Amino acid sequence: MTAALAGRIDAIDWPAVASALDVKGFAELPPLLREDECAALAAMYGDDRRFRSRIEMERFRFGVGEYKYFAAPLPPIVQTLRAELYARLAPIANKWSATLKPRTTAGTGRDEFPATLDAFAAKCHRAGQTRPTPLLLSYKAGGYNCLHQDIYGALAFPLQVVFALSRPTDYTGGELLLVEQRPRAQSRGHAVSIPQGAGVVFATRERPVGGTRGAYRVVMRHGVSTITSGERMTLGIIFHDAK
Repeated sequence: MTAALAGRIDAIDWPAVASALDVKGFAELPPLLREDECAALAAMYGDDRRFRSRIEMERFRFGVGEYKYFAAPLPPIVQTLRAELYARLAPIANKWSATLKPRTTAGTGRDEFPATLDAFAAKCHRAGQTRPTPLLLSYKAGGYNCLHQDIYGALAFPLQVVFALSRPTDYTGGELLLVEQRPRAQSRGHAVSIPQGAGVVFATRERPVGGTRGAYRVVMRHGVSTITSGERMTLGIIFHDAK
């Protein structure tokens, strides 16, 4: 199963993904998870032994719904997604990082993000970030997720991915919301519907945008619009671990 999934990831047009990320701050991925794989992941939600914590969004005013962070070791399918996607996104992350660095620190020739997830995880662990962050998110009618950023410590990978596990016929509403806060301008938003098994790569915190005087930072936040009927479940792949 994981070898087949790795092959599907490898077949993605990654130059097109990089281009979309540079232009919009997000890129849509084709369906990578089969229907049975989506069902298997969704079924894990009922087994609390697989998770390290459960968050009720309403309690913390994050929204309405709940999510659970996977415990280590991650399920093989989640680990494969995390490792294979990281390897393709690390070059983009390093390009963004180099673009956004102050001129005084640019040009050192060192990549901020290693080529493999294992190496990046080791870097997180040395910084005291040892808890895995991939998660399942569950919403029912009336649920939503406020605009936010997933930052869990000093180290943060600048990109993350969300996959839809539910079918589009399972719910209405529930679009992925992506909002960029542009300097000296009003915010711009996108609402993205995700087919079952497909994903969206988007900026975790900020992205570079070219301007007349060079690149500048655009802050991005994400959330989920109100589910108006049915139930929606997604898989979030965050690459940095948490304190």
